[in-house]
Amino acid sequence: MDAPTGHEQNADQVAYWNGPAGQRWAARQAEQDVVLGPVADLVVDRASLKPGERVIDIGCGSGATAIAFAREVAPSGHVLGVDVSGPMLERARQAAPKDLPIDFILADATVYPFEPASFDVLASRFGVMFFADPALSFANMRKALRPSGRLAFACWREPRENPFFMAPLQAAYKHVPKLPQLGPEDPGPFAFASEARVRRILGEAGFTGVEMEACPLLLDAAIGRGLDGAVQGALEIGPVSRALEGQPEELRKAAAASIREALTPFAKGDAVLLPASVWIVTARAS
Repeated sequence: MDAPTGHEQNADQVAYWNGPAGQRWAARQAEQDVVLGPVADLVVDRASLKPGERVIDIGCGSGATAIAFAREVAPSGHVLGVDVSGPMLERARQAAPKDLPIDFILADATVYPFEPASFDVLASRFGVMFFADPALSFANMRKALRPSGRLAFACWREPRENPFFMAPLQAAYKHVPKLPQLGPEDPGPFAFASEARVRRILGEAGFTGVEMEACPLLLDAAIGRGLDGAVQGALEIGPVSRALEGQPEELRKAAAASIREALTPFAKGDAVLLPASVWIVTARAS
């Protein structure tokens, strides 16, 4: 499958999401949609979508949020899902009900020539933290909005606020080297954790009225499958899977045992409820 032509600074991300990692995320689509369902619900609620509106879903992945947005704006509205990951967009196209007004494009939103002033809303669940020059990216996307347009997205807060990520990762680090440390402005899951940075980026891109709402959550890493399901999920995608990539089987088994031990205090019946925290960011186009 072809990768999109993107901004040269985003080449590493394009390669990552079209390689084995993108395949793994696409394969985990159904499970991740359940795990992250509470975040999608927050974005849908704060976006206040209305029938007839036109929406761009930034970093739409395997399509869960685009489908949710389309249900809000149907039948006369429209959703354009944009992502750099061919494998994930393939899943999105398969998952989208044929009667919903959705299109998907394989593209880098930093440089894609959106039709100017033709959309009402930019929205995203965790699709905005991977741009090398996010102010440039958001400036390009803002051009697609009508003057009355608005923005609503979810991004992760600081690692210390997110045992959902850090509990299994710290357990894995007992057995394997730590991942390379990302700088606070490097693309990655926590690139938008700083409130000051997000406000600066959106201001430079021309947005106004920026509001940031801290939303603590409990996310079921097991999706009803108990500790075994939570451990399997940690091993398959995300930072733990990257840390364990290429490691011998005995180390992977030892890491899995430590992850299970670390997650046991969070288990309640068949659920493993891990604390998480996101920003819900809203703004106006002008």
